[in-house]
Amino acid sequence: MDVDIISEEENPMLHRTDIRFETTHEEATPSRLSVRDSLAAKLDKASEEVVVHELNTKFGMRKTVGYAKVYDAAEDALDVEQQHMLERNKIGDEADADAEEA
Repeated sequence: MDVDIISEEENPMLHRTDIRFETTHEEATPSRLSVRDSLAAKLDKASEEVVVHELNTKFGMRKTVGYAKVYDAAEDALDVEQQHMLERNKIGDEADADAEEA
Protein backbone atom coordinates (compact mmCIF):
# COMPACT_ATOMS: atom_id res chain seq x y z
CA MET A 1 0.00 0.00 0.00
CA ASP A 2 1.33 3.39 -1.00
CA VAL A 3 0.63 6.33 1.35
CA ASP A 4 1.09 9.94 0.21
CA ILE A 5 0.74 12.85 2.62
CA ILE A 6 -1.41 15.66 1.19
CA SER A 7 -1.12 18.16 4.05
CA GLU A 8 0.30 18.47 7.56
CA GLU A 9 -0.75 20.95 10.22
CA GLU A 10 1.08 21.26 13.52
CA ASN A 11 -1.02 21.46 16.69
CA PRO A 12 1.47 22.15 19.51
CA MET A 13 -1.19 22.68 22.19
CA LEU A 14 -2.30 19.05 21.87
CA HIS A 15 1.18 17.67 21.04
CA ARG A 16 0.14 16.36 17.64
CA THR A 17 0.21 16.86 13.89
CA ASP A 18 -3.02 16.67 11.87
CA ILE A 19 -2.46 14.88 8.57
CA ARG A 20 -4.53 14.48 5.41
CA PHE A 21 -3.31 11.59 3.29
CA GLU A 22 -4.10 9.54 0.21
CA THR A 23 -3.43 5.84 -0.21
CA THR A 24 -3.47 3.74 -3.37
CA HIS A 25 -4.43 0.10 -2.98
CA GLU A 26 -4.94 -2.90 -5.26
CA GLU A 27 -7.65 -4.76 -3.36
CA ALA A 28 -10.65 -3.58 -1.34
CA THR A 29 -10.47 -0.57 0.96
CA PRO A 30 -7.69 -1.29 3.47
CA SER A 31 -8.46 -1.71 7.14
CA ARG A 32 -7.99 1.14 9.57
CA LEU A 33 -5.18 -0.75 11.32
CA SER A 34 -3.24 -1.48 8.14
CA VAL A 35 -3.48 2.19 7.11
CA ARG A 36 -2.37 3.23 10.60
CA ASP A 37 0.65 0.91 10.45
CA SER A 38 1.64 2.09 6.96
CA LEU A 39 1.30 5.74 7.95
CA ALA A 40 3.31 5.17 11.14
CA ALA A 41 6.07 3.47 9.14
CA LYS A 42 6.19 6.32 6.64
CA LEU A 43 6.42 8.93 9.43
CA ASP A 44 8.86 6.83 11.51
CA LYS A 45 6.48 6.78 14.49
CA ALA A 46 5.09 4.02 16.70
CA SER A 47 1.65 2.68 15.74
CA GLU A 48 0.20 3.75 19.10
CA GLU A 49 1.00 7.38 18.27
CA VAL A 50 -1.16 7.43 15.12
CA VAL A 51 -4.96 7.70 15.29
CA VAL A 52 -6.81 7.31 11.98
CA HIS A 53 -10.08 9.25 12.13
CA GLU A 54 -11.59 8.76 8.68
CA LEU A 55 -11.10 6.83 5.47
CA ASN A 56 -13.11 7.76 2.37
CA THR A 57 -13.09 5.61 -0.76
CA LYS A 58 -15.24 6.49 -3.76
CA PHE A 59 -17.05 3.55 -5.31
CA GLY A 60 -14.90 1.69 -7.82
CA MET A 61 -11.77 3.72 -7.11
CA ARG A 62 -8.44 2.39 -5.89
CA LYS A 63 -7.67 5.55 -3.89
CA THR A 64 -8.65 6.30 -0.33
CA VAL A 65 -8.38 9.76 1.22
CA GLY A 66 -8.13 9.97 4.98
CA TYR A 67 -7.47 12.05 8.06
CA ALA A 68 -5.20 11.07 10.94
CA LYS A 69 -3.69 12.59 14.06
CA VAL A 70 -0.05 11.84 14.83
CA TYR A 71 0.86 12.41 18.48
CA ASP A 72 4.29 13.07 19.98
CA ALA A 73 3.74 10.18 22.43
CA ALA A 74 1.12 7.47 22.96
CA GLU A 75 0.27 9.00 26.35
CA ASP A 76 -0.79 12.22 24.60
CA ALA A 77 -3.24 10.23 22.48
CA LEU A 78 -4.67 8.52 25.57
CA ASP A 79 -5.17 11.90 27.27
CA VAL A 80 -6.84 13.70 24.35
CA GLU A 81 -8.69 11.19 22.16
CA GLN A 82 -12.22 9.98 22.76
CA GLN A 83 -12.53 6.40 24.00
CA HIS A 84 -14.29 5.06 20.89
CA MET A 85 -11.48 6.36 18.64
CA LEU A 86 -8.90 4.66 20.85
CA GLU A 87 -10.86 1.41 20.63
CA ARG A 88 -11.16 1.63 16.84
CA ASN A 89 -7.42 2.16 16.53
CA LYS A 90 -6.61 -0.50 19.16
CA ILE A 91 -4.69 1.94 21.35
CA GLY A 92 -4.45 1.28 25.08
CA ASP A 93 -5.86 -2.25 24.81
CA GLU A 94 -2.68 -3.80 26.24
CA ALA A 95 -2.95 -1.71 29.40
CA ASP A 96 -6.63 -2.63 29.80
CA ALA A 97 -5.88 -6.33 29.32
CA ASP A 98 -3.13 -6.22 31.96
CA ALA A 99 -5.47 -4.50 34.44
CA GLU A 100 -8.18 -7.16 33.92
CA GLU A 101 -5.71 -9.99 34.54
CA ALA A 102 -4.48 -8.48 37.85
